[in-house]
Amino acid sequence: MEQQQHRDIIGIRVAALGWRQALDDLTRALDEKGPQRIFNFLNANNANLAMRDPGYRKGLSRCEVLPDGVGVEIASRTLHGISFPANLNGTDFVPALLVHAERPLKIALIGARPEMLAGAAKNFKILTPWHEFHEVSDGFFDKSDSSPVLEKLAAIDPDITLVAMGTPQQELWIDSNIRPGHGRMVFGVGALFDFISGAVPRAPMAVRQLRLEWVWRLVQEPSRLWYRYIVGNPVFLFHVFRYKFRRVHRDSEIPA
Repeated sequence: MEQQQHRDIIGIRVAALGWRQALDDLTRALDEKGPQRIFNFLNANNANLAMRDPGYRKGLSRCEVLPDGVGVEIASRTLHGISFPANLNGTDFVPALLVHAERPLKIALIGARPEMLAGAAKNFKILTPWHEFHEVSDGFFDKSDSSPVLEKLAAIDPDITLVAMGTPQQELWIDSNIRPGHGRMVFGVGALFDFISGAVPRAPMAVRQLRLEWVWRLVQEPSRLWYRYIVGNPVFLFHVFRYKFRRVHRDSEIPA
């Protein structure tokens, strides 16, 4: 079962769960008050960063990683011959988890610009009014001394902490600073607050269903995102096929 629920994507252990299974598992963990669990998401861009940043890669190895986007879907088919059961991208999965969790929870929000942080907290409250949302800090605090932010987190003792600082900053910050008492469940959520606040529009549902939201985002912000997608996607596929070739070559050298 353990092997079935995780897949090796270029050396990164990624959960292979369906939507219902993931929602039920995390909601049950919140209700059972188990040990702290930290989640980050892997897409093609993050995987490229992990290939050239050992510190970031080590941080991913110490948390639970969920699949995000068509890039890791292609990687799963290439390396394992099967798709991931679901695309558990943070922009859709985290709001779905909050809706799925019927017990009132304390949710801490860290990151983004002040107006986006406030807008995200407001819209989260509209979406799930039974939860309690705390704006801990925007993303522009002094990272060399995170103690004021961590003290606020500890005072809140949240059930869920959402950290939106962008990759790889959020993953590295979480790995270096988050400890028990800072959130029983912690997510690095990237641009989630931008979307939830309404500051950045999401692609139409038809585009999302075709798994082409990355194209929509590229059209919206070409100067910022062209390198990530136009260059980054082929680089990621190169890493995937090289990883597969090396694995096949290594297996072929093992005596029968």
